[in-house]
Amino acid sequence: MTLDRTTPTHALHGGPDEAGAARHDFSTNGNAAGPCPAVLAALRAADAAHYPDPAYTSLRRTLAVFHGVAAERVVIAASASEFIHRISAAWAQGGGLEACLPLHSYGDYERAASAWGLQVLRTAEPRGKPALRWCCEPSSPLGQADLVPHMDTVDACVLDMAYEPLRLEGRASFDAAQRDRVWQLWTPNKAMGLTGVRAAYAIAPEKDQAAALNQRIEQLSPSWPIGVHGVALLETWVGDEAQAWLAQSLNTLRAWKARQRTLCESLGWECLPSDANFFCARTDVPYPKLASALRAEGVKLRDCASFGLPGHVRLGVLPPQSQQALKEAWTRAAEAAEH
Repeated sequence: MTLDRTTPTHALHGGPDEAGAARHDFSTNGNAAGPCPAVLAALRAADAAHYPDPAYTSLRRTLAVFHGVAAERVVIAASASEFIHRISAAWAQGGGLEACLPLHSYGDYERAASAWGLQVLRTAEPRGKPALRWCCEPSSPLGQADLVPHMDTVDACVLDMAYEPLRLEGRASFDAAQRDRVWQLWTPNKAMGLTGVRAAYAIAPEKDQAAALNQRIEQLSPSWPIGVHGVALLETWVGDEAQAWLAQSLNTLRAWKARQRTLCESLGWECLPSDANFFCARTDVPYPKLASALRAEGVKLRDCASFGLPGHVRLGVLPPQSQQALKEAWTRAAEAAEH
C-alpha cells in the first residue's frame, strides 16, 4: 500500500530548527521530566581526553547483564538512525530486496531503505520474499500497539524499542521469546531526557540465521561509533539510580498527559489513543495554517502529514505551563486566522 505523503519523510524532524529550540516544544518525544540527574552526573565526570575502548567491552557486558543476553549479541550504534541505515545497508549487501514498514512510521526507515535500493512496502501481510521488516512499539507517531507479525516469513525483523521505557499505559504485545527472535533497537536518550546525547544499541536475535547479517553490520560500523559521553549515558541508564528516577518520572508524565489531553479536547481537538508519552490529535484548524504564528510565540507541534496522517499533529507530553502556553497561543492564532 502506498500513501500520499506530500512532504518527503526524510525532510521533517521534530525539535530545534533554524530558529533554534522552541520554548514549548511539543514536536519531540523526549522525557519532559528530565534530564535524569544520574546521567547528567556521569556526563560531567566523563573523561573526554581519551578514546573509549574501541570494542566497548565493559559497556557491552553491562548492557547484556541488564537485558539478560549474551554480550556478543549487543551492537553499539551512534544513534537509532545510524543503526537503521547500517542494517539497511547490510541487508541490501546480503542480497535483500525489500523492506516492510508499518502504515505510519518514522521516516528514516523509508529513507534508509530507499538509499540502499530496497523496495519499500507498507503492508502487514507476507509476500513470500525475504524482507527487512520494521516494527515499533509503542509506535510512532500513534504510540499504539504494533504486534510483530509473521516473524517466521521474513529473514530479519527490527523491533524499535525507543518508546518502551516511556510506556505510560498498556502492555507490550510481545513476550521475551518473541523479542529473542528479532533485532531490538534501544535509544535510552529519550527516556533519560537527553536527546542531544547521541548513543544507541541493538540486540541481535538469538538464532544462528542472524550471524551473517550481524557480521555485515559489525563490518559496516565506523571506529568508535560513540564517544565517552555516549558510553556514560548507556552505562548509567541501566543502573539502579537512573531506573528508579525513570519509574518516578513516568508517574509525573501520566498526570501531565491526562491534563494535556483534557486541554486539547477543550480546544475542540480529537485526541487519538496512545500508550506512550505522546499522542496524536486531529486539530480544529489545520496546523500548517497556524504553525508560523505559534512558532513566533515559542510553541511547536509535529505535523503528521509526512506520517500519512494529514490534519493531525503529534504532541509530546510537556509540563502544565507549556500546555497553557499552547492553549493561549493556539486560541490567538486561530482567532487571527479567521479575520
